[in-house]
Amino acid sequence: MQLSDFTYQLPQRLIAKHPAPQRSASRMLGLQREDGKVSHHRFVELLEFLQPEDVLVFNNTRVIPARLYGRKESGGRVEILIERQLGAGRLLAQVRASKSPKPGVRISLTLTQESDESDPARSLTVERRDGEFFVLAAGSQDQLQTLLEQFGHVPLPPYIKREDELQDRERYQTVYAEVPGAVAAPTAGLHFDEPLLAAVQEKGVNQAFITLHVGAGTFQPVRVEDVTTHKMHSELVEINRPTCELINGARSRGGRVIAVGTTSVRSLEAAATGGGLEPFSGETDIFIYPGYEFKLVDAMITNFHLPESTLLMLVSAFCSQKKVLDAYQEAVREEYRFFSYGDAMFIY
Repeated sequence: MQLSDFTYQLPQRLIAKHPAPQRSASRMLGLQREDGKVSHHRFVELLEFLQPEDVLVFNNTRVIPARLYGRKESGGRVEILIERQLGAGRLLAQVRASKSPKPGVRISLTLTQESDESDPARSLTVERRDGEFFVLAAGSQDQLQTLLEQFGHVPLPPYIKREDELQDRERYQTVYAEVPGAVAAPTAGLHFDEPLLAAVQEKGVNQAFITLHVGAGTFQPVRVEDVTTHKMHSELVEINRPTCELINGARSRGGRVIAVGTTSVRSLEAAATGGGLEPFSGETDIFIYPGYEFKLVDAMITNFHLPESTLLMLVSAFCSQKKVLDAYQEAVREEYRFFSYGDAMFIY
């Protein structure tokens, strides 16, 4: 299975640079797993596809202001992208600089990438290097949170080629985001607003929540041609017992498990057993690509993903590579909006 098997051509104009005016006003392409039939909808029409006793599984992670700018004591500019918080005022991060900082170097934070104004009292210290990441430290957890609030930027994906704006604070976040820790949004959930969630509940559809903190590694390209040799980044997952009981109960009554986003898919499949879903707390590096046999997920809501990405491979595992790429070609012809702020697919 080759990396080039998962490529497609996308006009740059179809990459969504900003969110739709209203969350649930996005478009939705329906794709039937069995025959590859495609249909076109508004996202609010998702209600017509749902049945009582189905369960929608949402990822309730909350995006933190994970992009920081600063200057080394030498004056060199630095860009920091947090991978995860480690507690006690420490964090794991990617650090971009003209020269990699050494342990002990202090990075004074600035409000913008171009700013020359920095204050040594508002800084992070490099503790050590950890593979491709660095461990950085503030004086305490409270001080770190203050620094993030004052200097942190919304970590927009690299293909959104603009600086973050005020609206991104709200719109690059799901309305049900609760547990801080992600550095990228679970974007399939961005299409849900409060009225749609209320309508889902009124229809008798169950709503379950898991937590997967999306790491910066989600944007790393696959660098091997044989995709089966690719190593996934690890991410933290939490699925509690009440959520398992709700999902297993819905399944026992004939309801479908509908994952909202690839992060929910990976979480559910990582914790699935032959008998259903078990509580899970820890890291997963599960890599789902064609040939994978799904244990739990019956349908999924997802956005359109980058060519040659692990997310496109996961979707292709769920509904065959050919059917998915054919549907993507149709989406291009119909000028759907792609990627994080783009439109949605419902694969069922």
